[in-house]
Amino acid sequence: MASLNPLSGVLGRRKAAHLLRRTSFRQSRAKVDEMAGQTAAEALATLLTAYPLQLDQPVYSDGAATPVTWINPPQPPSATLPGDDSDLTRFVMGWWVNEALHDPGTTHRMALFFHQFLAVDAASGSSMEFFDYLSLLRWGSLGNLKKLVTKMVTDNCMLSYVDNDQNFSQNPNENFAREFFELFTVGRGQPAGPGDYTTFTEDDVIQAARVFTGFNHAQRHQYSDPETMIPAGKGYPQSHDFNPKVFSARFGGASINATTQDAAGMEAELNAFVDLVFAQPVTSQLFCRRLYHFFVTRNVTQEIEDEVIAPLAQLLVDSNFEIKPVLEKLLQSEHFFDVDDSDNADEIVGALIKSPLDLSLQALTYFQLPIPDPVAENTKHYSDFYSAAVLERMLARAGMDLFYPQDVAGYSGYYQDPVLNRQFFNSATIVQRYKLPQILLTGTHAWGSGSNDDIGTKLDVAVWIRDSGVVSDPSDSATLVQDLLYYLFPEEPDNERFEHFHTTVFLDQLPAQDWVYEWEAFLTTGDDSEVKIPLGRLVNAILYAPEYQVM
Repeated sequence: MASLNPLSGVLGRRKAAHLLRRTSFRQSRAKVDEMAGQTAAEALATLLTAYPLQLDQPVYSDGAATPVTWINPPQPPSATLPGDDSDLTRFVMGWWVNEALHDPGTTHRMALFFHQFLAVDAASGSSMEFFDYLSLLRWGSLGNLKKLVTKMVTDNCMLSYVDNDQNFSQNPNENFAREFFELFTVGRGQPAGPGDYTTFTEDDVIQAARVFTGFNHAQRHQYSDPETMIPAGKGYPQSHDFNPKVFSARFGGASINATTQDAAGMEAELNAFVDLVFAQPVTSQLFCRRLYHFFVTRNVTQEIEDEVIAPLAQLLVDSNFEIKPVLEKLLQSEHFFDVDDSDNADEIVGALIKSPLDLSLQALTYFQLPIPDPVAENTKHYSDFYSAAVLERMLARAGMDLFYPQDVAGYSGYYQDPVLNRQFFNSATIVQRYKLPQILLTGTHAWGSGSNDDIGTKLDVAVWIRDSGVVSDPSDSATLVQDLLYYLFPEEPDNERFEHFHTTVFLDQLPAQDWVYEWEAFLTTGDDSEVKIPLGRLVNAILYAPEYQVM
């Protein structure tokens, strides 16, 4: 039976690595070893902490001598931008990925989780408004679900993306209302009749659209949300429908009536509507089911519905929709670590295919690639490394065009039944996934047009093995291979698989003593020409391996 009882005892290496892979983009042997001596609750206390940003906003130079900021403090529309706004948007995207790369906790992974179903694309607003959207996701990622969903109504990018900026009392637009039900909250159930989707009806869409009338953009330098202090849109009473809104039997025939016909009355209507929607049990159930898909596995059986989703949904309600208690319950449970049945290696650990973002950032952090400085090496940092190498080569060409989801439902690998995360690994994406080790080892794009272009960093594999501490005894070939496999794969390989990587790949069928000789020569002379060949083969084989493609 699936159990949400907390895991007892310290984690150990395997469970610590599993927890870190699922909750953070930042991977290291040192962090796994640290967490291995902690209980799940102790490890989560650090993972579920919001850490300071590396940079509070992106900087831009495009070759200018002095990089500048352009987002905060908010500037009036007449202010001159330092570059084309589409270029600036790429800098915002690179800034977010850099913050995700350096985040030792779960904040940015949760921000991606929310971006999946509270989706906009990077072109739905200005570079500054897109920054505000990302800031709102970060603000709410470990906070209150109900508040975050409510504040999304007036996010300037969201207003454009789902057309609520075209929703007026005399000319209502239903797009946002439909997505608010179907994606943000109750979800769409099995059709129960004409215009009836079990959880809401077409009439409810019409009424919800009326609630949302008049919420529109505001100038960044003139208005910010009073709680988050993030620039946002607001309500315009002259465009709002203040007449009563009566909902269907799916919402108990509830009615929302304006008390005052001003901005405060609009906000009161909005809050009453959100209360109504969050009072539906399916809202908390859908949210917890999404958490389960994202952090645990895509396979949700009736047992999981009864023993995991239902109690987590009740906990969410009992916690007044605070997210952290639910994450704490799920991520320290016996079920999350697959120890709630007789086979602890058959369901959860290694059950998810890594997204291109997981694949790339976890490799970049584990192999400790040096990242160009965003200020001193501005163009190399943003344009060469994050824009051209990470966002384009590692992500977009591998099927995850980050911040440009395929549609309002997000990225297909997270939601599209029945394939789900297998969308991330198919005939259209496999070649680019397998180019990752070559990109890291050569420091170039490695394939296609511009294949020899410098990406701004490179894995100096021999120096990394020598200096990083990831291998306890690099001169011992078996220890070297073992230390890499045991930390980079979800499960320890059996003897046959280990020997494949050790004898066939690394040693190339040569005696182990040959490696001792070559390694000692490298330590003495600093010449890595001989040792980097087998090390490169090993890294390439590990990152190609099916075991590395999952987490």
